[in-house]
Amino acid sequence: MVLMKEILNKVLNKLKAIGKEIYYFATSQIFIKNFGGVAVLLSLILFFTFWWMRCYTKHGESLQVHDYTSMNLEDAIEKASSRSFEIVVNDSTYRRGMEPDIVLTQSPKPFSRVKENRKIYLTITKTDPEPVKLPDPRGNDDFNNYSRKLDRLDLVAEIKSRQFRSKLEPNTILEVYYDGEKLYDEKRTNLIAEGFEIPKGSTIQFIVSERGGGTVPIPNLVCMKYTEAEFNIKGFDLSMGSVIPDATVTDQNSAYVWKQTPKYSSFSMLRIGSQIDIYITQNIPENCISKDDSDVAIPPKKRKPAEENEEF
Repeated sequence: MVLMKEILNKVLNKLKAIGKEIYYFATSQIFIKNFGGVAVLLSLILFFTFWWMRCYTKHGESLQVHDYTSMNLEDAIEKASSRSFEIVVNDSTYRRGMEPDIVLTQSPKPFSRVKENRKIYLTITKTDPEPVKLPDPRGNDDFNNYSRKLDRLDLVAEIKSRQFRSKLEPNTILEVYYDGEKLYDEKRTNLIAEGFEIPKGSTIQFIVSERGGGTVPIPNLVCMKYTEAEFNIKGFDLSMGSVIPDATVTDQNSAYVWKQTPKYSSFSMLRIGSQIDIYITQNIPENCISKDDSDVAIPPKKRKPAEENEEF
């Protein structure tokens, strides 16, 4: 017990000595000056920090964002600068039928409140349309469904002609054309499957099926000019098939038909929508000079040009 008391007294004496040293140091002039200087410096740093943040953020102040959508980019920039906003174009896209540099979307949204000098990010229209891949018609050959897909891609679907197909549903896609080039047919051609790309806003033409009922006479197209033959084929509700020129043809529209398939016969009929192939030559064939007009089939509907039907 005596030993424990001695150890405890030594510890207490040591602690008292340390306490006195700390007290003398804390009450010394050097410590008080240094501590006061540090306290003042920290106070100044905190004061200026909060003051700068308050000025930078314009605490409690905000401005309303204009609605820049549908505006021209130059007008949007001018209007934004009136409220110290900075316009930044971060995206552009092509829209069919719209002029370039028209604002489509903005961030922050119209009429929201933001701080001064805020950046406004815009998406605008551009001049050059970006290319898009055409969807493959295989497995999706219904024209109505396919045209809706094209519309979502900002493309225009147009029916070029219709052909009679008794075994197919109406409006089944038979052929696809772009800029006169065949991209797809139901039998062998399918450039679309290879990833064919065209610019947005382009027009795609289609030949689709129909189930028209009835039959019509075969028109006699031999000795007609190409334009007349084409007009008569449509007048009979038939379709133009292949056009095969010979070596003399320099102008298709003014060339003459010297042969057709199927041949004309006053006793034969064709289903509505059937195709007729024609063979053309530049000069009028010799056997056409004395052609008997009584052999020419009359279209089942009145399809003659207006000037031929007018009576004076």
